[in-house]
Amino acid sequence: MSKVKILVAEDEIIIADHICDTLEELGYEALEPVINYTEAIESIEAEKPDIAILDIQLSGRKTGIDIAEKIRENYDFPFIFLTSNSDPLTVSQAKKVMPPAYLVKPFTKDELYTSIEIALYNYSKRVGEVNEEELIIKDAFFIKEKNVFIKLKFGDILLIKSEHVYAEIQLKNGQKHLIRGNLNKIITKLNKKFVRVHRSYIVNLDYLEQIHQNNIVIHNVSIPIGKKHKDDLLQKINLL
Repeated sequence: MSKVKILVAEDEIIIADHICDTLEELGYEALEPVINYTEAIESIEAEKPDIAILDIQLSGRKTGIDIAEKIRENYDFPFIFLTSNSDPLTVSQAKKVMPPAYLVKPFTKDELYTSIEIALYNYSKRVGEVNEEELIIKDAFFIKEKNVFIKLKFGDILLIKSEHVYAEIQLKNGQKHLIRGNLNKIITKLNKKFVRVHRSYIVNLDYLEQIHQNNIVIHNVSIPIGKKHKDDLLQKINLL
């Protein structure tokens, strides 16, 4: 489990610091703010943010729209446009890169919180069915706990266990998190490292240790294996 990392591109330092402080208060991880295109790309490369807040007007020749275009082309993660101008020309330019959310200065803490939620939600809709409490973006679940999204990387997940109308995600560090949904839908959104081994279990093959007649061992945890799933498991292992 990790906090959602947010990059702020804003050339007015007082405003940038205020945004970062507010993000920390909301429970997110605010990266060191950047003031121009070059610093933004360097931070994206080094820090791998989950979302960016981009002031349209920045120091230098290139704008926040240029950063957004680069994100679309090379990095593919959600962003929010931040501007003090809501005139038709600015809005028209911003719309060309299809921002998941748009924030106008001055804004409140609640408006910032809402914009982040909208950006994550709208972005996740591109990969299929979503709800407001659990999102899947790239190789991670974004689940809401205590009114803030946290990030569960697929690589940290040992297994997912069915719990009636919920699914329990068990991480390699021992933490457990509940999300709403059934395993049939969840398995379609995961990467090739995950396989259904039982009507009640999806496992991460990176942590597979042993295969027995009626069970497998994942990270010292014994998991039952259904007869109809065993052949699928063996076939998938051979393909990896």
